[in-house]
Amino acid sequence: MAVDSTASTWSQRFEQGLHPAIERFNASIGFDIALLQEDLDGSIAHARMLASTGVLTAEEAEQLVGGLEQVRSEAAAGTFNPGLEDEDVHFAVERRLIAILGPLGKKLHTGRSRNDQVGTDLRLWLRRRIAEIDAALLRFERALLAQAEDHAGVMIPGYTHLQRAQPIALAHHLLAYIEMAERDRARLRDLRQRVNICPLGAAALAGTPVPIDRRHTAAALGFDDVYANSLDAVSDRDFAVEFSAAASLVLVHLSRLSEEVILWASEEFRFVSLSDRCATGSSLMPQKKNPDVPELVRGKCGRVFGHLQGLLVMIKGLPLAYNKDFQEDKEALFDTVRTTLDCLEAMAILFEEGLTFRPERLEQAVAADFSNATDVADYLVGKGVPFREAYQLVGGLVKGCLQEGVLLRDLPLERWQQLHPAFEADIHEAIHPRQVVSARRSEGGTGFEQVQLQLERARTRLGAA
Repeated sequence: MAVDSTASTWSQRFEQGLHPAIERFNASIGFDIALLQEDLDGSIAHARMLASTGVLTAEEAEQLVGGLEQVRSEAAAGTFNPGLEDEDVHFAVERRLIAILGPLGKKLHTGRSRNDQVGTDLRLWLRRRIAEIDAALLRFERALLAQAEDHAGVMIPGYTHLQRAQPIALAHHLLAYIEMAERDRARLRDLRQRVNICPLGAAALAGTPVPIDRRHTAAALGFDDVYANSLDAVSDRDFAVEFSAAASLVLVHLSRLSEEVILWASEEFRFVSLSDRCATGSSLMPQKKNPDVPELVRGKCGRVFGHLQGLLVMIKGLPLAYNKDFQEDKEALFDTVRTTLDCLEAMAILFEEGLTFRPERLEQAVAADFSNATDVADYLVGKGVPFREAYQLVGGLVKGCLQEGVLLRDLPLERWQQLHPAFEADIHEAIHPRQVVSARRSEGGTGFEQVQLQLERARTRLGAA
């Protein structure tokens, strides 16, 4: 029975097994089985280290390794199915190993605790997931870059306060998100250094009298270093918080872009059209095409932010060293990774094949507003008029145009010269949207020449052809 098997897990200090409800409440096997491969990797490295220091014979270590690899094969075949009585992935592996090897299997846990074991497993698992997220970010960036290159000469209204501000290059807008994603990748690279420190050998909290070689196992598992303090080793979850914060920023960036795509796809904007591959319809209104992908990405931010908050609250009041509260870190991390990867893949597909920009509509949009007003002021500045004076003149001109229902492009030269004698016939060319964009030649600006430099830089950084 489950109660008997639970009782046998612990030392003879315990006379009874857990209450069945508490057994269910206490068990983590339902989710930490995700750490199985990492647990096997860590156990293999630990067994070989014990042989290197003489705690085990070489033959014993290789038998243990063989048994662990058998568990790996059984898991791949679907025949390794631990239950509640195993409590967690570590006990599940150990029990199966004992069933395979007999008393020798009981030697594997020499010189370690579940406290340093789970910390090692979690770091190994997260290290692999960081690599997967980096690859997903790279795919997303390349999708943005392809769109930017395909629309290098296309303009789009630029906004501040969600009000028309100045026309910009569409490629410049998309490249801004590549810059955000590159910061995300840099954060993950930096974080990986702190993830890649090995706690194994810290044991429960104070180290072990068993003659172990922590650096042997760390090197075997690809860690860069070992924790310098055993208390810190088993109680550190800073890396989990850092990862959740980095993932939250990934989702922030995806959500901002999602919001823009949702606006762009609306009838009011009509800057993009959505393909059938990345949109759904309405069960009631047959004419509708809904931007489900960006809406879901925008919505899923909340769960990732929530996991970050949950981890912070979980850790904030814990005394040293290990506490059972740490069991709560795994589901938060697992879901954060899964959600981040899903959202990155969805947004990459959206920009690879799910939307089409509408250059003709964008051309109409940039030509039919007052976003070239700043360039009128800049024109006067170029003629020697102080900027603040030019700013006030143009503000009054825009006010008059709004009252008359005309655009700046529609004003005759005589009207310009009535405003200020510095205006000449080239004013109409100076305020044409394409010229307005081209004029922004400052480094990092939206001028087409600058955008070409930015595109080349992005190609180099992303390894794009």
